[in-house]
Amino acid sequence: MPTILIVEDNTDIHNLIKEVLEKEKYKVLDSYSGTEALMVLEKENVDLILLDLMLPGLNGEEIIKKVKDIPIIVISAKISPEDKVNVLLNGANDYITKPFSTEELLARIKVQFRIKKDKKENNNMVLKYKQIELDQKNRAVHIGENQIYLTKTEFAILKQLLLNPKQVVTKSKLLELISNDTLDCDENSLKVHISNIRKKIRQVTEEEYIESVWGIGFKIHE
Repeated sequence: MPTILIVEDNTDIHNLIKEVLEKEKYKVLDSYSGTEALMVLEKENVDLILLDLMLPGLNGEEIIKKVKDIPIIVISAKISPEDKVNVLLNGANDYITKPFSTEELLARIKVQFRIKKDKKENNNMVLKYKQIELDQKNRAVHIGENQIYLTKTEFAILKQLLLNPKQVVTKSKLLELISNDTLDCDENSLKVHISNIRKKIRQVTEEEYIESVWGIGFKIHE
């Protein structure tokens, strides 16, 4: 299960949140000040932070500015719209005012983890190597700022080579790998498709991206 850091100096609220999270099988880390929170973050892998703003040592606003790439849900007694807006604009992902419903807290935590999962999946949809980017979701290929337009079969071939950038992919293996995306290719036409991909790449860059390994197959040029 994900790891959640609670940064809250009120022991009653802290213990309540911890009990609720542990019932949901989350791993919980404790911090009762801003300074302690930064120490924990240096040592532990944290997936989400529940953060009070009024803390001893560094306050919550200062913590938000220092933390990168970890979702933060602020839980604060500050209720003014200005406080909420400033915190969200400075990098917090969500804001809950005290007193709060534990059901709402759990729901908002699940939303943040869903957003994080979606971002990760979307990032995995884009294959990158040097200047080339292949977007599997939108079926688009860019080299730097230039888009190149590939046929369905060409796209499938390039995708499989980019998925295996350090390996020589044999002709038979490559045909097997692309069979789920296209049936418009056999061993006789494979060389033609590879040649067409190379020509389209050369229209926008002099760098070689596909290397032929004589008698075996193809690989991404290192």
